[in-house]
Order: sequence, then structure tokens, then C-alpha cells
Amino acid sequence: MAHDFETPVADLLRVGDGFDLSALDRRSTPGWKHGKKAAKKALTERGERLSDLQERLFAEGRTGGTRSVLLILQGLDTAGKGGIVRHVLGMVDPQGVDLASFGVPTPEEEKHHHLWRIRRALPKPGQIGVFDRSHYEQVLVVKVEGLEPAETTATRYDELVRFDQKTVAADTTVIKVALMVSHGEQGERLAERLDRHDKHWKYNPSDLATRSKWDEYQAAYQQIFERTSTDEAPWYVVPADRKWYARLAVTQLLLDALESLDLTWPEADFDVEEQRRLLTATARSNAKPAKATKGAKKKKKKKK
Repeated sequence: MAHDFETPVADLLRVGDGFDLSALDRRSTPGWKHGKKAAKKALTERGERLSDLQERLFAEGRTGGTRSVLLILQGLDTAGKGGIVRHVLGMVDPQGVDLASFGVPTPEEEKHHHLWRIRRALPKPGQIGVFDRSHYEQVLVVKVEGLEPAETTATRYDELVRFDQKTVAADTTVIKVALMVSHGEQGERLAERLDRHDKHWKYNPSDLATRSKWDEYQAAYQQIFERTSTDEAPWYVVPADRKWYARLAVTQLLLDALESLDLTWPEADFDVEEQRRLLTATARSNAKPAKATKGAKKKKKKKK
């Protein structure tokens, strides 16, 4: 490709030992030095390869394969989760994508363990699953808002790690992405929703209540990264003040994950040449259309 990351983006964004969220420059573009215009072109170029690999994964799933991919998107309001879904997953065939959005649990969901609804939404073989928010809300909203006893919340981290490990063991590649916007950028994006009548539907007054607890949420994210980023399912923290960078970075992470599966087209389970002969036998002759009869010609003249 004409423009590429200077260093593998996964290496740059993956949470490692000593990761400090407070030190993250949320307007930075790790590994990308080519600017916005080149990034948009690179996104289109990667989209073609992404679409090809997604179709291969889908074909594999339709022919007995067991593998799938799960992209988890976490981030505070305005972080750009919806934009990732539209601009990144929008480049592949929608029939190969399972999108699930997890908001406040429904009355039915509240009757079950908090992972019940998550298990039901896991991608089927051959699918790319996308979680717009996820099981990690249990140690974000639930924790910060004090919706369950602190001692119960403290047990959730290990529980979530085990869930991710079981998901990976079931042949699902898990990509956990945290989109991190700055406090100032979030304020500007919320203001834009108020300034534009076509964005009013996206504005929720409750977003301000969440914004007022900014520090608490940042601390909660820091703990998530420290306790649940594993070799099987690491966290990737993406600076998200520049939407174009976040979209390109997530595209690259997804593309790298699909490339690592070494996907090939399934072999035919039938005799191709035999089917070709049978197909040829169904071809119709190229005979010229029959001439109109004298009666048909007379009727045509009367109409005139």
C-alpha cells in the first residue's frame, strides 16, 4: 500500500505493563505520519482487502468452519463507536456481520446473569461480531454508578477474563478496542449535537451526568486495562479525538486479525467438471425468434 503505519498498529496500541491512561495524548496518531487525506485513501484501500477476507471467513462458516471474529468497542459517549460501525464495518457485506448494542438491561435480561445476553449475541461461525458496548459495562457503568455492592463488582474482573478466554477457546478471535476521547473533545461533540437539529436525536441529557463523573470513569477504565488485558484477548487503546485516525486504526486491527487466520476459499464438495458439463447441457439453443403469423400481422395493422 502507498501509505502504511511506521510500526504495526497493534504493537503501538496494545495495553502493556505499566500502561497509564492519564498519559495518553488523545489527539495523537500513533504510527501514522501521513495526515488525514492519506488516511482516508488508506482506509479505502484496506477496505477492499477487508471485504475479501470477510467473504472468505463467511464462506468458511457456511461450509463447516467454526471460526469467527468479535470486535468489542468501548468508549464514553461521543467516542465514535457508531462511526466505526458505519465506516469500517460498512465496507464489508452486511450479511456477514452480527451487530449487538448493549444498553440498560431489559426486564427479561435482568432475570438472568449479566453474561446471559452477551453469550446469546456472540458471533456464529463465519461471522464478524461487533459489540457496541459490551460485558465490560459491568465494571464501568455498574461500578461507577454503584449499581451493585462493591465486593460483588470486585469479583467481576476475573469473571470477565474467564469469559473472554472461553470465547477465544471456542474459535473466536477477540479484538477489544477502547476509543478514548479527551474531555474537551467530548464537550465539543456534545455541543455540536445541540447546535445541529439533525443531531438532536443523538443527544441524551443523561450524557451530562456521565460527563460529570469523568475522573471516575477514567479510573474505571484504567483498572479494566490493568486487570483484563490478557494474551488471549488484549486491550487496544485508540486515541479518538481524530475520528479519521480511530477509523483507520480499528480497520487495521481488524484486518490484521483476519490476516492472521490465513483464510482460504473452501474446496468444492462436488465434481466441478461434472457440474460444468451438466450446466452446459441446460443451455438453450440460439434459434432465431419465430416469425409472426399472418393473423398476428393483420391484428397489428388494425391497431395502427
